[in-house]
Amino acid sequence: MADVGSGLEGLDLGALSPEQQAQLMEFKINTRIANEKYLRSHKEVELLLSGFLREVMLRRPENIPEFAAEHFTDPELPMKTQKKLAEKANQVN
Repeated sequence: MADVGSGLEGLDLGALSPEQQAQLMEFKINTRIANEKYLRSHKEVELLLSGFLREVMLRRPENIPEFAAEHFTDPELPMKTQKKLAEKANQVN
C-alpha cells in the first residue's frame, strides 16, 4: 500500500499495455545511450563535476546549494576548465 503522506500512489501495473511498456523501455535505452555519447564527447562536464566535488570535499561548506551557485557562476570557471582540458590533453599526448 502507498504511503498517503508522501503523495505517491502505488504502482499500477496495468497502466501501460505491453506495447507501451516496450516503447518506454526502448525510449529509456535510447536516452541512456544519447546521454553516454554526450558525456563522452564533452569532457568538460567531467572536469566541472569532479572539480566541484573536490571543492565540496575539501571545504565542506555548510550550505551546499549556495556554494554550488558561487562555484558555477565564477567568471573564471570557463577559463579554468579550458586550462584543465588542455593540461589533460597534454598528458595524453
